[in-house]
Amino acid sequence: MTQTTNARDLFQSAYENRYTWDDKFPGISAEIDIEQGNEIYSGSIQINRDLTVEISGIENETVKKSVETQLKDVVTHRKRRTFEDTHGKNSFTLGETDDTGAVEIKVSGASMGSEYKLRDRVICYVQRVVGQMTFYIDTHETLDTGEGYLPTRYEAVFRNTESGEIMQHVHFEDRYQLIGNYFILTHQTLNTERPDEKVTTQFTYSNIKLLEPSLV
Repeated sequence: MTQTTNARDLFQSAYENRYTWDDKFPGISAEIDIEQGNEIYSGSIQINRDLTVEISGIENETVKKSVETQLKDVVTHRKRRTFEDTHGKNSFTLGETDDTGAVEIKVSGASMGSEYKLRDRVICYVQRVVGQMTFYIDTHETLDTGEGYLPTRYEAVFRNTESGEIMQHVHFEDRYQLIGNYFILTHQTLNTERPDEKVTTQFTYSNIKLLEPSLV
């Protein structure tokens, strides 16, 4: 078998190896508990079939916004999009291979300036510029679902693009459970470090149910 060395093929293979929900995903409902320091908040969430999110029972607007941000991030990564739809306007170039065997992929085109590293069909490193912020994500552990991988331990660093100053450094640990035919996030721990504080936040989902077709 000829080894694949084309940067686009390598990246497409890793991209299509991510775990995503198929178009039959019915949506879910769940109870949620958020623990931050000595404070605990509880409420209910719903991800609908169209991947919109609903949150109820959380009166603290800051906490509610953090749940909304988390759920939208989940939806973004579980939503199935073809490689052409996402990266069709990009070009890819092979870079160096580091001492862990991760291959660098540099991007030009619509996502100019983005960089990735791939190891064993896993996107283990992302660097992307968004306005005045550059973020870096290192994935350290993954779950093989049999239908693609899910990151379970990873960290994100957010820097001021111009000065290089670290604005935020977050360590993530995620757990998943197979509900029906779909892997669903059941717990996430975030250890967040900012210049002036360190905060640990835990999100725990329980009583998770797939929605009935008549409810979505």
